[in-house]
Amino acid sequence: MPEKHAVKVTFLGTGTSHGVPMIGCECPVCMSDDPRDKRTRTSVLVESSGKALLIDTSPELRLQCVANGVKHIDAVLFTHAHADHVTGMDDLRRFNWLSRSTLDCYGSPATLQSIRSMFAYIFQDDPEYPSHKPSLLLNEIDKEPQSIAGVSVMPIPLMHGPLPVLGFRFGDIAYCTDCNQIPADSLKRLEGLDVLILDALRDTPHPTHFNLVEAVSMATRIGAKQTFFTHVAHALGHVATNDKLPKTMALAHDGLVVESLGR
Repeated sequence: MPEKHAVKVTFLGTGTSHGVPMIGCECPVCMSDDPRDKRTRTSVLVESSGKALLIDTSPELRLQCVANGVKHIDAVLFTHAHADHVTGMDDLRRFNWLSRSTLDCYGSPATLQSIRSMFAYIFQDDPEYPSHKPSLLLNEIDKEPQSIAGVSVMPIPLMHGPLPVLGFRFGDIAYCTDCNQIPADSLKRLEGLDVLILDALRDTPHPTHFNLVEAVSMATRIGAKQTFFTHVAHALGHVATNDKLPKTMALAHDGLVVESLGR
């Protein structure tokens, strides 16, 4: 198990790829006045040992950072390269400017290959490109635990339908979005958690995400002291869903902060 240390996680976004409210939808959740039903695309900020790690660069990254007062990040970890998890990439250039340095980014070889292709302008030396662009150093990671910016990180291999993706464990908090299967070896890496953050898309089945029943079953099996569900679609209203969940489980919402003291 990873080294014990205090960890703080801020949910920058908790929504599915469409976000909530969705364009052109007038369902009760999309029309809700409850701010917890307003969900930008999924991303979190992890703070530990005086360092800040961003997981994924959602399309609303700039708005998320402004809303949550994020002024500095030390590294970026990518779960996978689906559009709702990476298309805020260009906003990273602001952090380059603030720190006056290149930003280290981490992901699986396949994820980084996709990022290089999707954002070719960032990684090509083109003197004719007229605008400032992010300065990023891409670093491959696998399933081995390692220190990133001085923070102990344990990758958690997951399956997102047929696509291998990564979750991450930091001390006694684990983040597992965009998945519908957790391999046996990865389940061992999720033992003894204070906080589990887990994908729970909607009530009905989905080919690449846990639905709510499946997520509750998996969370029960893992047995964290507290579980928060993320990557939530408009089918699940915040209050109505939480009212029917076990006491140790709840939907996360944008701006929620959770902590583990690492004792």
